[in-house]
Amino acid sequence: MENRDEFCNISALMDIYSFYDTVWQAMKQNPQHQIKYTVSVIGASGYSGAELAGLLIKHPSVTLETLYAHTQSGKHFSELYPAIHCDRVFQTYSGQTESDIYFLALPHGEALRLVPGIIAAGKRVIDLSGDFRLTNVTEHEKFYCGKKAVDAVLPYGMPELFRENIIHSTAISNPGCYATAITLGLAPLFRGGMSELEVESVNVTAISGISGAGRSSKTELSFSEMSGNMRAYKVGMHQHTPEIMQSLGTSVTDPSFRFLFTPMIAPFVRGIYAVLNVRLSSAPDAGMIENLYHKFYAGAPFVRLRETMTEVRHVAHTNFCDIHLAFEADGSLVIVTAIDNLLKGAAGQAVQNMNLMLGLDETTALL
Repeated sequence: MENRDEFCNISALMDIYSFYDTVWQAMKQNPQHQIKYTVSVIGASGYSGAELAGLLIKHPSVTLETLYAHTQSGKHFSELYPAIHCDRVFQTYSGQTESDIYFLALPHGEALRLVPGIIAAGKRVIDLSGDFRLTNVTEHEKFYCGKKAVDAVLPYGMPELFRENIIHSTAISNPGCYATAITLGLAPLFRGGMSELEVESVNVTAISGISGAGRSSKTELSFSEMSGNMRAYKVGMHQHTPEIMQSLGTSVTDPSFRFLFTPMIAPFVRGIYAVLNVRLSSAPDAGMIENLYHKFYAGAPFVRLRETMTEVRHVAHTNFCDIHLAFEADGSLVIVTAIDNLLKGAAGQAVQNMNLMLGLDETTALL
């Protein structure tokens, strides 16, 4: 009887061992499920902050801890965004650093005073504002109309261009929405390694949905003002202009090509539609250009090259950037791109960057 009991105990231990070994093997194959990181969002009541909350709630490797929103403090998240199932109550941020990761979705200028303290506490940071994007302080102060220190720069978080930098960073600056749509459309021409492609000029007309202006109430953005209407704004002085030039390896101070950018706003909620008219030094070879783009974005899960014309509705509520190439009879190259400004242009790209920083599959919670 004792031998039988002993055998049963050994058998039970073997079963337990087998169970834990199976779990361990699964964890090794799926490292994103090993650790649960705590995450908080500062500026969670705006459109980008709300999108972040919605993505983080369903993310398998993080736990959404706190939502901070000064003007909405004390209100339930669901009061503002009933379509997103979230039971958090907005709190006022006063320097807390309990979470592992902090997203900041604040108006430009506010992150400059908060981020240093969060980084000093050893936390990971992803800032969605323009405060830390530009390396040229003079350009920052001109386009953002505010001062910042020379060292107030973080690695630029555009995964398709700077993936390795992001992977090895603990704090990054998330790209702007126009900058994402326009830079991804142009990047292969500047960073694709083909020296024979010389860009002489780029003329961009890009249209944003009204959510790109933020959640604050403005008469000029009301339904009565915008329904059936469209208008240009910040022509020649949009803050994403130096960001675009910087990411392409040049600058507005000393540009290597002529760049014209006309931003517009139209009466749809979400999306950016950009038409890029590119003049090259010689007539482009269509096959060569197409092969260049396919090669450049071969490892980019959120860039889709479309043979047919892309549309805003193709990318709305997704983290994709769609690109269509067309060739004019006069030798011009026309590139049309579309993104969701709140996802690939803000919250979705921020989560994509977080995934890379944590060593996770970059598509986690985004597909």
